[in-house]
Amino acid sequence: MSARSETAAVPDPVAGTATVAAAVEVLEAAYPPAWAEPWDRVGLVLGERDAAVSRVLLAVDPTVAVAREAVERDAQLLVTHHPLLLRGASFLPADEGKGAVVTSLLRHGTALWCGHTNVDRSTRGTVGAWITLLDLQGARPLVPGEESAEAAHGSQRFGLGAVGTLPSATSVGELAATIAARVPRTARGILHTGPADRPVRTVAVCPGAGDSFLEASAESGADVYITSDLRHHPALEHLESAADPWAVPALVDVPHAASEALWLPSARDLLTRAVPGLEVLLHEGTTDPWGGRAG
Repeated sequence: MSARSETAAVPDPVAGTATVAAAVEVLEAAYPPAWAEPWDRVGLVLGERDAAVSRVLLAVDPTVAVAREAVERDAQLLVTHHPLLLRGASFLPADEGKGAVVTSLLRHGTALWCGHTNVDRSTRGTVGAWITLLDLQGARPLVPGEESAEAAHGSQRFGLGAVGTLPSATSVGELAATIAARVPRTARGILHTGPADRPVRTVAVCPGAGDSFLEASAESGADVYITSDLRHHPALEHLESAADPWAVPALVDVPHAASEALWLPSARDLLTRAVPGLEVLLHEGTTDPWGGRAG
């Protein structure tokens, strides 16, 4: 795939003003919708393509609170990682969550664009953010089989998840602490299995929910597998799949929203560089559903 132009064609209804279409063109040039899984729903969900946009809000999830924040901060475009209507909807009354999101955004004239698994595959997306955070050396896809492809704005299709070597050896506990210091704080924090002093050099990571790749992580030769939403039975089955617990990777569970929020600064950099005059804001807080803990 040949690289596309680094500069979006901006159809300006007002001189010097960007449009929703210009911002969407940049996003979809860097994160082609064709890279998304067949079941996914990515792209422009709400809004007029020729509407003027001067401020964008970025967030992981299009929640009611995020939609209200977009309105309060006068953003004309909301960009989220997770789709609003992944499973579809027949009814969107304003007294229900998704209906409230749609109503709030449309009343204010705020467009909504969602990127998901197309972003997950990109070196400028969630997998790229994790490779950068961990400074993984010799990174390769956790799930092999995808051909590399080049998009615009320095984005390349990498694949789902990554396996690589840390610059220096560490431990599971130290790695978990490093991650906790770099991702947004949540009530639950970062969990890990086994002893904290277990040595780590090779790491497998899958941003977002990755328990379907537990077997791939074991086959990768990694010392630890970092992902989100690990359920009791799959995690226990993984750890108990060998009589020697050191024969399979230790697990580090990062809250889903915190894991994928690492992409947002890269998306802000992409939009501000490619669309002149655009102000790009990050969601204040986290969309993690858990707000407290006890014990």
